[in-house]
Amino acid sequence: MELKVHTVTPQGRHIKRAVEILQNDGVIIYPTDTVYGIGCSVFSKKAIERIYQIKNQNKSKPFSFVCSDLSHISEYALVSNQAYRIMKQLIPGPFTFILPASRLKQLPKSLISKRKTVGIRVPNNAVSQLLVKELGHPILSASVTDGTGEVINNPEIIIKLFSKKVDLILDGGINISGPSTVLDFTTEPPILVREGAGDVSHILAVEKG
Repeated sequence: MELKVHTVTPQGRHIKRAVEILQNDGVIIYPTDTVYGIGCSVFSKKAIERIYQIKNQNKSKPFSFVCSDLSHISEYALVSNQAYRIMKQLIPGPFTFILPASRLKQLPKSLISKRKTVGIRVPNNAVSQLLVKELGHPILSASVTDGTGEVINNPEIIIKLFSKKVDLILDGGINISGPSTVLDFTTEPPILVREGAGDVSHILAVEKG
């Protein structure tokens, strides 16, 4: 199923339909503020397994997940004072934060790295935020890529490749942004793991003094 969705003012009925699918172990593709994401409820082991198969990804590489705001993040990860101060300036935005996991027993093992960390995003995108808020808990986030690992930002290509593999595709138009910038907050000062769509150079320069 494919539904065209407004990325600024998403249609409520489309968000409701997507959430119903997520609540029933479904897998969807949805727009974020960076690339298209393939996702499911973080508490659906069945759906997470499907996404690993769809992406043909090794389970030793955990997926990140999407939260609605900073307070929501603190329910699933340990946020230091420094991390809180920096993240407050960056949320919502095109960033992924690597943080120590705080709900090891509640979260599926596939979301927690061997270092006991989790990757968390709060996209500056109304579709992503409404999905999480309506669902009531985070959704898994993995970039939509082709067989070579290249990111796909054109919904027409996404529909052609994935319409039979997922339960719903929310078409928000062509996304021209790149992947998120990744910051590791398990050390102080934080480490820039991947330079992406979000600029953190000014913040890191201040933290390093």
